[in-house]
Amino acid sequence: MTRAKNPLTELAWRGLAHQHTEGLEQGFVSGQVTAYCGFDPTAPSLHVGNLVPVMGLVHLQHAGHRPIALVGGGTGMIGDPSGKSGERQLAAADTVEANARAIRSQLERFLEFDERSETSVRAHPTSGALMRDNAEWLLPLKAVDFMRDVGKHFTVNYMMQKESVKARLEAGISYTEFSYMLLQAYDYLQLHERYGTTLQIGGSDQWGNITAGIELIRRTHGRTAHALTLPLVTTASGTKFGKTEAGAVWLDPARTTPYRFYQFWINTDDRDVVAHLKFFTFLDRAEIDAVESELAAHPERRSAQRRLAEDVTVRVHGAEMARLARGVSEVLFGARSVRELSEPEVDALVGELSTVDEDGDGASAAGQPASGASQPASAAGMLAERGVTVIDLLTEQGIVKSRGEARRLIQQGGLYLNGERCTEDRAIAQGDLVLGRYLFVRKGAREQRVIRFKDA
Repeated sequence: MTRAKNPLTELAWRGLAHQHTEGLEQGFVSGQVTAYCGFDPTAPSLHVGNLVPVMGLVHLQHAGHRPIALVGGGTGMIGDPSGKSGERQLAAADTVEANARAIRSQLERFLEFDERSETSVRAHPTSGALMRDNAEWLLPLKAVDFMRDVGKHFTVNYMMQKESVKARLEAGISYTEFSYMLLQAYDYLQLHERYGTTLQIGGSDQWGNITAGIELIRRTHGRTAHALTLPLVTTASGTKFGKTEAGAVWLDPARTTPYRFYQFWINTDDRDVVAHLKFFTFLDRAEIDAVESELAAHPERRSAQRRLAEDVTVRVHGAEMARLARGVSEVLFGARSVRELSEPEVDALVGELSTVDEDGDGASAAGQPASGASQPASAAGMLAERGVTVIDLLTEQGIVKSRGEARRLIQQGGLYLNGERCTEDRAIAQGDLVLGRYLFVRKGAREQRVIRFKDA
């Protein structure tokens, strides 16, 4: 096995090292460290905010250390009060279990896992990552045993001094969430006893919970363990990273499509993009310096944002989905003609637009009814008659309110068919349909719709 290195210099340069316990650096220098990070399974997917601790684990693995991704199948049934102003709703056991399975599959895209048996893993540690679920030891745990073996090591005064608890005292905190700190401390103890774990990483709001685990290990075994926290990312505009008008940006393509995921990174503010390249990619110093120089000289090219979006989307969704997302983006923002797209790229584009179907059940990409989807067109019928004009089609489909509005759009140069400006009212022909079944309509700069002809 390659000799493990100290990753703190790399993490600090990338802005990923927020706070750590004294002596951690010496621990890295002394040999391989086993480190873990917990992931909350209260949703069936990780979101982009979770990528900060995920990248922390990956950097540790790249330096030759062993990461453990701990899915909180047990603690997820309780809920961490850190950073929350009110009590969480408790999730059902089967929901938590299903969410934990989904999260495990997402983490496998980032970490190289050790597929050996449990016996081999314990006897012969490598830098291969492990994935564990704390339901394994928390769900069988008896209340009296827990209070005797764990609770006796912590005073109420000690627990009330932690920020995660202090912040909730005025609003009120249940005993359930008050005890969360002890459950997380018990996780650390279990992983220490089972795998020799001596480091826990997490967001900066987790410092109190992590140090409780360090205290439990010290009191029960007289050994030293460590904490490393990573920053809670905010944007230069002051908004919480990963939040958009549509809500959180998820890693699950069923919740956030690859195009919308790609577009989230493309929309990164110039003031944030270099920091995000350091956080979320593995570009080295020379590459990031070159991107930063290009950004300073030609910010209008948005080359830094494209590099960021491409890199992260490939890692999360794969090269093919990233290619489709890029193609959709280029068409929607006028850098490429829809007729240049492959069939999968066209289908991906259709999925992002409000669609008017032949059978009249128009729907948007979000599954909401598209406005004006009244009596959709029949390509086989109308186009064969060669009598249907642009104005006829837009009016009948409710894309414009009246024939007069359609005429004004054409006269003002504000109507586009398949990305090309429509200069006159003319008959719609079979050749206008992309792949023989789609007509892409844009009104003005942004309002876009697609008419789908099923029997073309």
